[in-house]
Amino acid sequence: PAWLRRLCGQLLSERLMRPSGVQAVVRGIMEGTGAGGAGAEAAAVDWRKCDTVAKILASCPQQCLSLEDYYRLVCPQILDLLHIQDKLTARQFQRVATTTLLTMAKEHPQLAERHLLRPLLAPLLRCSQA
Repeated sequence: PAWLRRLCGQLLSERLMRPSGVQAVVRGIMEGTGAGGAGAEAAAVDWRKCDTVAKILASCPQQCLSLEDYYRLVCPQILDLLHIQDKLTARQFQRVATTTLLTMAKEHPQLAERHLLRPLLAPLLRCSQA
């Protein structure tokens, strides 16, 4: 029903914009992916799930006051996904993070540059300027 879809969307949006919300949502959706199945079919399911999660993260929810606020709150959390230590989890999280980054860069290049690319490339820029 429409009311349930709206309520789930609202709850998901609220969770994403909280501290560590992105990681909690990604963990919740990706749980169990990649751990059991082997072969091409399991890998394809894993890729599709990662792409779906990335699309969710790249979309600004209706409840958010502005796209700028959404990027400001969510982008640092997306970059944090690149630093997960557990190898199995890290592979999925990095896939979600890179796909989200690419999607955001295509849809809103200026915001993605400010909130994703500059922080991501800051150490490299510091080294090249020294």
